[in-house]
Formats: sequence, structure tokens, C-alpha cells
Amino acid sequence: MAKRRARRAESADAHGLVTVVACRGGDCGSRRKHPGVDHAGQLQALRDGAGAGAVVVPSKCLDACEHSNVVVVMPGAEGVEAGAAPVWIGEANDPAVTADIVEWVRAGGPGVAPAPTLVAIQEFRPTRQSRQELAPGHALP
Repeated sequence: MAKRRARRAESADAHGLVTVVACRGGDCGSRRKHPGVDHAGQLQALRDGAGAGAVVVPSKCLDACEHSNVVVVMPGAEGVEAGAAPVWIGEANDPAVTADIVEWVRAGGPGVAPAPTLVAIQEFRPTRQSRQELAPGHALP
């Protein structure tokens, strides 16, 4: 399974696609911590809505549990050329936040389209260790 995810991530990088990483470990995806959130539905909404210009990858843990549920939108080739960095979105527990993420990704994501209001409100700066997990050349978790 990890090899398949790594191949998908390499494929996204190779084609310059926007990559959406949805944390599903630790407190993210936890029915105990977030009982009213449809975690599987959120992941499916991200996958269904992302379009051909993006890939959605679940992660076991991004080590930012205090911000659960965490979604990271990594820029595609055009966004990277524009100098964009991955955008970490915390407390993505509401369908409206998920819808804004999908809309933004379909518009090109970081560096290509301005972040929607709910994304901008929920954005946070992760620890250096967490950022390194998604650094270029590092396999997605």
C-alpha cells in the first residue's frame, strides 16, 4: 500500500499536479475526537472534486494533531514556478471548508489562484518537522 501511495505521489510530482494530503492518523479522522464529522465523506469529496489537475493522498499522520483535521495543499508545477509553498489547513471539519479547498484546487491551488476565505482563515504554520515531511523529494506519508 505504501508503495502504491509513493507511486501516486511520484506521478503527481512528475506531471506537476497539485497534491492534496489529507491527514487521517492521530486525531485527524478520529470519530472519538470529531464525532460529527464524516471523515470518509470528506476524503471522497476531496477526491471527487479535485479534478484531473490534482491528486488526493491520505496520510497516516502529519504530526499536527492540535489542528485536526489537517489538509495540506501542495502547489503544482505552475504554483511552484510562482514561488508558492504548501498550504496547511487546520480544523478542516466542516463541509464548507472542504468545498472551498476543492474549489481552490480546481482553480489551480497555491501560487495560481487566491485562497478562498475559509482556507485563509484555517491556514496555519506547522512545525519545521511537520513541514519536512512534505518537503520536495521526501516520500509522502
